[in-house]
Amino acid sequence: MLSTLVVLVPLASLASATVPGDGGTLTRIESGASAKFGYYAPLRLELVETPPESLTKPPAALEAPLYGVIQPAGANGRVYHVILDEPDGKPARLFIDANGNGDCTDDAPATWEGKPSPGHDGKEYTMHSGGGMLEFPASTTGDEGKAFNGHIAAYRFDKNDPAREQLKGVLLYYRDYGAEGEVTLQGKSYKAMLDDGQATGDFSGRSQPPTDKAGDGPIRLLMDVNGNGKFDSRGESFDTSDPFNIGGTTWEVAVARDGLTLTATQSDKVVAEIPTPPDHSTGKPILAFEATDMDGNAVRFPSQYAGKVVLLDFWATWCGPCIKEMPHVVAAYEKFHDMGFEVLGVTLDSEDAAEKIRKTAGEKGMKWPQIYDGGGWKAAIADKYAINSIPATFLVDGDTGLIIAVGRALSGEGLAKEVEAALAKKKG
Repeated sequence: MLSTLVVLVPLASLASATVPGDGGTLTRIESGASAKFGYYAPLRLELVETPPESLTKPPAALEAPLYGVIQPAGANGRVYHVILDEPDGKPARLFIDANGNGDCTDDAPATWEGKPSPGHDGKEYTMHSGGGMLEFPASTTGDEGKAFNGHIAAYRFDKNDPAREQLKGVLLYYRDYGAEGEVTLQGKSYKAMLDDGQATGDFSGRSQPPTDKAGDGPIRLLMDVNGNGKFDSRGESFDTSDPFNIGGTTWEVAVARDGLTLTATQSDKVVAEIPTPPDHSTGKPILAFEATDMDGNAVRFPSQYAGKVVLLDFWATWCGPCIKEMPHVVAAYEKFHDMGFEVLGVTLDSEDAAEKIRKTAGEKGMKWPQIYDGGGWKAAIADKYAINSIPATFLVDGDTGLIIAVGRALSGEGLAKEVEAALAKKKG
């Protein structure tokens, strides 16, 4: 088999090491990686009133402590103690046994800040957030990477908030560390990141038992395959324990425990390539499609909207935020329709919802065509557009097919402003 060394070239330098042989470097992000990933999956830490036997030295003057332990699969059996002190009427404090030695008095201080906000019942509750470093050990064999530090971010809802009763005894935390750089495959380089999303402390993934479920491994490799400067959820996120296809070639990867080297090998297995989402940012061409609306009329988008400005609106009757936005869409339609503004809805309702869609549209004053195939999140057009949250909106110039505005710019009163400006420009 042909093999290619994949090297992460630093984009920012916080902690780096030299890769033997080919002389590349990988960069680790000890803190702040979550913002770069653009997502996180919180892990639950159950809190109890009784301190664990492994806690040998708690901080002094604890008043109302709760205890928990984090035991990452890749930490060679090391236990990290967490203490949350929450006395009534006083500031809460967080302590993290960063080095896992059972002594919570010899570690760098953890951060823990409260932010008041109104609850569903109108009362004020305080949500806390912060975190601290964990010192992940090197491999016991010493040949799979050095020890490294990684920041763990944490947050906790107010224990007195009745809407969060199920989380009263829980601290939520997630990894805030990672590695970033570039991956080179067959001479082509891609911006990339490594994500230890389950906070195992082992980027090789070997500390976790193998799973038969594809995509369920602990480590993910993110690669900007389409070069749009971000990591899309489809076609650019790969489980390092599974083969994946880029550019027609199937690859397998091996990652060092510390995340600073990654080797890719062309696989003798064959898996299908997952297409990346279309680049639907402002100024880019919208993906064209043909469909049939709920009244049986043929739809050719965006070509049939020549001379118009059209809003493509992905929504569903069960989507609260979609329904909340609908009065703004209706108001803009009523105000600007005679001037050349159109709306085309694509509903992500599941099968047997046609009557509900028509009823909702009638009650809300939605007089524009709707496309509905009963596929829910797998609706054909939504799938082509890689829609993973709704409402999702695109304001498009019907003459050029170019996107005028997208997403948040079209929420609330922003929609009317964008439509008015776009129509004025067309008259220009």
